[in-house]
Amino acid sequence: MGFNRKSMASTFAGAAMALTAGLASAGPAQAVDWIMASGYPESNFHTQNIMKFIEDVKATSSVNIQLSPNDTLVKLDAIKTALQRGQIPLGEIRLGVYGNEDPMYILAGLPFIAATYEEAWDLKDAQKPYFDKIFADQGLKILYYTPWPGQGFYTKFPVTKVEDFEGKKLRIYSTATQQMGEMLGFNATILPFAEVPQAFSTGLIEALFTSPQTGIDIQAWDNTKYFTYAGAIFSKNAVVVSEKAFASLSAADQAAVLEAAKKAELRGWEMSAETTAEQIKTLTTNGMTATKAPPEVTERMQEIGLEMIKTWRKDASPEAIAVLDRYLAVR
Repeated sequence: MGFNRKSMASTFAGAAMALTAGLASAGPAQAVDWIMASGYPESNFHTQNIMKFIEDVKATSSVNIQLSPNDTLVKLDAIKTALQRGQIPLGEIRLGVYGNEDPMYILAGLPFIAATYEEAWDLKDAQKPYFDKIFADQGLKILYYTPWPGQGFYTKFPVTKVEDFEGKKLRIYSTATQQMGEMLGFNATILPFAEVPQAFSTGLIEALFTSPQTGIDIQAWDNTKYFTYAGAIFSKNAVVVSEKAFASLSAADQAAVLEAAKKAELRGWEMSAETTAEQIKTLTTNGMTATKAPPEVTERMQEIGLEMIKTWRKDASPEAIAVLDRYLAVR
């Protein structure tokens, strides 16, 4: 299925009317207060989308959600653990950091596995039943997914050929991007988002592979001069709720949260797609030079993607491989 915004928006509008009617007859419910952890600043489109989700939930249910963004409550990479332990009822996670738990988490992080938003949406749909089971087994439930924009290289030097990467110290964010970076010739290091500025100042890294959004969040122009856009990867975040917390809600409140999540998912994909050009402009406004990756680099990344798919298949379960094959059959 392609990314058909109009048909999805129409579906959501109809569901919203039905939900409103149901709530009107349900009577008042006791207020429920939740706290939510996320890892990005309020300027990040992921956080802005979460804030709209919270507004929708408040407007249609008795659930009040207090958001603690930018690692202020729980560090981003510890949010999933906090959810599993019942420390928080709701949080946003990066799927790509859990590749050590199951290869499915890093599938979307393989270069050019999904080269467009439409393909990334189809991959999300193919992965959903598999993730639903994984998270249910851990007492969790994914409410919605939002993709990062296409990725690029932040460097202190212009990128004209693959050899420009040789030996350079690159910060990446997942095991998949680490493998890709090493195959491109980098010395690749996984670092949490919040540690990037200090890593530049200490010389631990000298380049990044990430989205325009993240580059803005960390003011990449303070440490790099060039942004080379490759697209290549549309990795995803997920907003996750504790099954115990969700189950404690009334049926009407559960329906309201799920409806708000449907709206947030579609809105998040639209926001991601619409922000790329604007964000690249922000990079150039702050003195960076932005270009598309040269064909040699793109072609090498596509080759690496095919090699990484072969490796991924060796580590994945038969059920996970079946998900990949179903996706590839319709891509």
